Amino acid sequence: MIMDRRNFLKHMAVGMSVNLLPRLGIKDAKTEGQYLLGRVAINSLSVHSQPSEYSTIKFQRFFNDLLHIYDVVESPDGPGYNPIWYRVWGGYVHSGYVQGVENRLNPLIRDFPSTGILMELTVPYSISYRIRQGGNWDPFYTLFYSSTHWVFDLVEGPLGRYYYKIYDGLLTASYYVFAEHMRKVDENELTPIHLDISPENKKIEISIDHQSLRALEYGKVIKDFYVSTGKVNTSVNPDIIPTDTPKGDHIIRSKLPSVHMGDGTLRSDAEAYELPGVPWVSYFEPTTGVAIHGTYWHNNYGTVMSHGCINMLPEDAKWIYRWSTPYPDPTITDSHTQVLVY
Repeated sequence: MIMDRRNFLKHMAVGMSVNLLPRLGIKDAKTEGQYLLGRVAINSLSVHSQPSEYSTIKFQRFFNDLLHIYDVVESPDGPGYNPIWYRVWGGYVHSGYVQGVENRLNPLIRDFPSTGILMELTVPYSISYRIRQGGNWDPFYTLFYSSTHWVFDLVEGPLGRYYYKIYDGLLTASYYVFAEHMRKVDENELTPIHLDISPENKKIEISIDHQSLRALEYGKVIKDFYVSTGKVNTSVNPDIIPTDTPKGDHIIRSKLPSVHMGDGTLRSDAEAYELPGVPWVSYFEPTTGVAIHGTYWHNNYGTVMSHGCINMLPEDAKWIYRWSTPYPDPTITDSHTQVLVY
């Protein structure tokens, strides 16, 4: 498909149509007159008259719609696993499929080492492009806020706009995204934390019943997170790969700050398992590649959601990534943090 000027401008403007707003915590939606911005992360989301699934549905919002969130409400009507609702224009939406986002543009980086630079998307979403034969720029994956990607070059694209060249390890191919939509992940964001605690005194416990992850030092809980573990697969077909999170004693085996999860196909389904740029991945199960990682496709922590992995808020997964061993810098220690799933 060759894009005309109108369609190209429409795609290029994605993620740039709202005011710049700070990222705010889920428990504090309003600060100094500014509001949390949310992206609808499901095909269709009901706006209710009250913060309750039993109240009247007034209308629908749709995938990638942007919502200003005026208040955060803990509803007595639940649901019990996640009773948080957002007050938005026209009513209330359940928080489970609303990703907290911001819309921040960034200065260009022009020089890249041969190893590339890790970068993070800082707008609600941005359409990437492939360059086809004949020089045509075709829309490819949609990339989402907080996803991370390895960038290797800055190039000039259509209409004189600048784009970063992303290399995708799963596809072994490159595609391009509007450069101002991405920021460099600073080196201090990758440095290990709590180095004064010996690695053997760090431990992770994951409760499937409570949908929680606890980080312990010397047996004492120092961090406690809501997470989403794997959905239980009830199929008796032996060829079906299990999607429940494996219980037992594990260790953090390896880490990657950016992973394309899926099978590398281009799909339009918002709920398809095709997830480029999954951030802050800590693998702990070697057979099926189960990991702790950041999640941008839902906000429904407290209930099972995944294909086996441990879904966390990206900033929480980054903390685990930096805190657990082996550290991103393997010269510091080769110890592996214990992960107990029960």
